Amino acid sequence: MTPALPPVIIGAGPAGVRAAQTLLAHGLRPVLLDEAPRPGGQIYRQPPIGFDRPRSSLYGFEAARAASVHQAAERFIEQIDYRPDTLVWNAAHGRLDLLRGGSTDSLAYGQVIVATGATDRVLPFPGWTKPGVYALGGAQVALKYQGCAIGERVVFAGTGPLLYLVAYQYAKAGATVVAVLDTAPWGAKVAALPAMARNLPVLAKGLYYRGWLRLHGVPVHEGVTLEGARGGGRVESMHWRRGGSAHSAGCDAVAFGHALRPETQLADLLGCEFAYDELQRAAVPHRDAAGRTTVAGVYVAGDGAGIMGADAAEWAGERAALALLADRGTAVDAARAATLEAKLAHAGAFRRGIERAFPFPEQWAAQAADDLVVCRCEEVTAAELRHCVRETGTSEINRLKALTRVGMGRCQGRMCGTAAAEILAQACGRPAGQVGFLRAQMPIKPLPFAALRPRGGDVE
Repeated sequence: MTPALPPVIIGAGPAGVRAAQTLLAHGLRPVLLDEAPRPGGQIYRQPPIGFDRPRSSLYGFEAARAASVHQAAERFIEQIDYRPDTLVWNAAHGRLDLLRGGSTDSLAYGQVIVATGATDRVLPFPGWTKPGVYALGGAQVALKYQGCAIGERVVFAGTGPLLYLVAYQYAKAGATVVAVLDTAPWGAKVAALPAMARNLPVLAKGLYYRGWLRLHGVPVHEGVTLEGARGGGRVESMHWRRGGSAHSAGCDAVAFGHALRPETQLADLLGCEFAYDELQRAAVPHRDAAGRTTVAGVYVAGDGAGIMGADAAEWAGERAALALLADRGTAVDAARAATLEAKLAHAGAFRRGIERAFPFPEQWAAQAADDLVVCRCEEVTAAELRHCVRETGTSEINRLKALTRVGMGRCQGRMCGTAAAEILAQACGRPAGQVGFLRAQMPIKPLPFAALRPRGGDVE
């Protein structure tokens, strides 16, 4: 750890913005690296400058919180070293490798707060690679950033709170929502109500979204098994089963996802130790209540440390910043730190209820057909993964990657990693938590060849 260097924050969502605000309030001028062109992150993504669509139509009930985060960033952005449109593509040996404006650079760090957020948890179904099929997050980006829909007649499928939120946002924006297909049964939601009642305002919003959709004629089907998207050059219909009966709906777009998973690649490259979280069905960085990881000077905050939601991300960003300050020898408000930790603990209890209400579809791997494309980058099917397990006896996901190329494409396992691990676990007869997780590789996202050209020279 080198406190003489300015602290670095990776990510300008709710966690990153509150972390920067806290450090600045204590006299530090942090470097804030933002892959997006404007602060807000995915949940509070801002439209392009000059986009005049009212914020309330983009953020719904969260308009006030989104405005608060945006305004906080606007107030301090000129007082810090803010670098938008900047991708951190590697982290090693006390330096972060950056890509901005088509050129690479590096930045030394002594302390770093990793606030990289979350990404969709994808469980493929037949036809998921067809044009017109999007991840839920992608569908939401289209609406928030450009104010456009992914299609004229959209089916929303999968499970998790985001499923209902994005369907509601699309319907409110004027799109035709053909149906909402939730793999979680209604009984699971009822059983989880006592835990979710720990946060009545958030629970009320979720019930409102579901109720509003039904009241406005949107069919909501729960406890379904997704059978696939069909069509010629583009998706034309979505098919599912419920209670032994087959169903279908005509559409020209599908948005799907099974909740969210933490974006942890940079924490991995920074050397943080990980542990498998059974409830979130993902490996997450080891951290204390303040966000300190197992690596001195490295802190995690927000959904990149474990899915907790936007409100908790703000608290976690502030708490991580206070921990960073304390580790530098700066006096901080201990009472405020304790309050933030209490809020985060309360949010964690609520989150456990959410995970029970929208459970992971345990039978997905067993039901996945052999010809299902799991890794679309490398065109690896479920059959190839199962064959590799049978022939080699492998039971570790990185070994499976080496043998089949699953997760070696452009997405670096972001889209296929969860599905591949689930199929591996089912094929070798082990719990998902015992097959490991795909280790991060640099660059964590594709780089243009031109960016790697030596300055003043040509690529050899």
